Amino acid sequence: MENKIKHIYGDKAPIVMQGIERLLAKYKDGKPQNSWVTEDEVMLITYGDSVRSPGEMPLQTLDEFLTNDVNSGVTAVHILPCFPYTSDDGFSVVDYRVIDPDLGDWGDVEKLGSHFDLMLDAVINHASASSPWFQGFLQDDERYQDYFVVADPVLDYSSVTRPRALPLLTEVETPSGKKHVWTTFSADQIDLNFESPQVLLEILDILAMYAHKGSRFIRLDAIGFMYKKLGTTCMHLEETHMLVQVMREFLDIAVPGTILITETNVPHKDNISYLGDGNEAHMVYQFPLPPLTLFSFYKQNARKLMDWANSLEPTPRHTTFFNFLASHDGIGMRPTEGILTLEERDMMVENVIARGGFVNFRDNGDGTKSPYELNINYMDALTDPEASDAERAKRSLAAHAILLSLAGVPAVYIHSLLGSRNDRQAALDSGINRRINRAKLDKQTVCEELQADSLRRSVFEQMSELIRTRRAQSAFAPQAAQQVVYLDDRIFSIRRTNEETGQQILVLVNVSSEEVSVDTGIQGMDLITGQTVDGVLVVKPCCYHWVGAASK
Repeated sequence: MENKIKHIYGDKAPIVMQGIERLLAKYKDGKPQNSWVTEDEVMLITYGDSVRSPGEMPLQTLDEFLTNDVNSGVTAVHILPCFPYTSDDGFSVVDYRVIDPDLGDWGDVEKLGSHFDLMLDAVINHASASSPWFQGFLQDDERYQDYFVVADPVLDYSSVTRPRALPLLTEVETPSGKKHVWTTFSADQIDLNFESPQVLLEILDILAMYAHKGSRFIRLDAIGFMYKKLGTTCMHLEETHMLVQVMREFLDIAVPGTILITETNVPHKDNISYLGDGNEAHMVYQFPLPPLTLFSFYKQNARKLMDWANSLEPTPRHTTFFNFLASHDGIGMRPTEGILTLEERDMMVENVIARGGFVNFRDNGDGTKSPYELNINYMDALTDPEASDAERAKRSLAAHAILLSLAGVPAVYIHSLLGSRNDRQAALDSGINRRINRAKLDKQTVCEELQADSLRRSVFEQMSELIRTRRAQSAFAPQAAQQVVYLDDRIFSIRRTNEETGQQILVLVNVSSEEVSVDTGIQGMDLITGQTVDGVLVVKPCCYHWVGAASK
């Protein structure tokens, strides 16, 4: 750790190391987290107030709903940013150390953590313009003068990667005159200056606090933008990787067993670089999976998805992928670069718009824009608007059968689990495209729909059963081998093998509207239906099978 600190901070390194030693003393009684992840782990992604009940604090409602009202099979809960904020639905944090009083308090978080493993967000690339840190900066408070990146607007920033079509620099007034601060995402999200030793120490303290409060997993949001160096893209810089490694080493000592997950919505090679040599993040988001799975259903052909899966190399020991299809954000398109052609990406954009979705664009730096993100509920993205509810459920479940089969830890979004649809009106009313998939649900109404003959019930019951079945299979352990099996391009097919237990599962998911007969080459049983399989198996449209090979 010390060598990395010296590389980043030079002659200020002793100050940083002394600060780290003080923090380690502060958290020396930190309770170790659970051991490394297994097949018995499935995470739910949700906002703290995705499910509401009148007169109750939302975090209490969420705990009650997940613990007593439903049996979903999930073992962990990712609470999206649950701190006071001013914009971007939580991703402009005012105070990192306080739970948003509109949601509850730390006691509510810890209670939920007594029933599920937790993941909290560390939104540490930037802070809210209303945060005490930035307000102090605006008043020339010397404590905060180096907390933010001040830039000269005359210089050339054309090489800087831009995720949104908004100005990179924002002008602000201070007693000492006008200044321009770096704002990667918006004028309300002011980038933190990690060249400052005090900023790093603040963030390390916050990370340790989250782990101390029971957050087994910590998500490092938009971490690729963390360090700035003029004349570069300011993405994935050496210093950024070193800072993540420092965070990892610090938490390994402060609260052993804490798992860091980096969120970098970029092409695959850059994304997996955050695993390092097993010394950086423990997990990386598998961003190509959502768009490539959707593309497979659009084309009724899984070849590109399988080719991509075939290109994945085993990750270093005690690292793995964090797999997902839907989340609070949209479906990222940058990870498809080098995999899908421009025409294929345009086809996806057209299909999403036809299904009621929206598209967010990014600035390419040359006056042009490219699709950055498709905003739509994933089940609606998969299905024609005129399709029946039965068809919607079938397609959503088939896609999630792919998700739950792949090497890594799977995460299911709450609106996918509960069979929600597009909330177009919320997006239109707010002007925020992402709100199409961020609906706030009334708990009583949801519980009634889960008891009725409804799309929600159909999706929830089948998804929950799929999750429980998955958790019981050692072949789905993160470290179990994964081999792509090319049987028919209409069938997504992989073989998962746990060398330690000997269990082997052949995964078959039909992404087409045709029946497909495949020669599995094995004798065994479908773990989902209980059907005996002896060689040839007919896979119906948008159906899926997990065939467990018979013991020899």
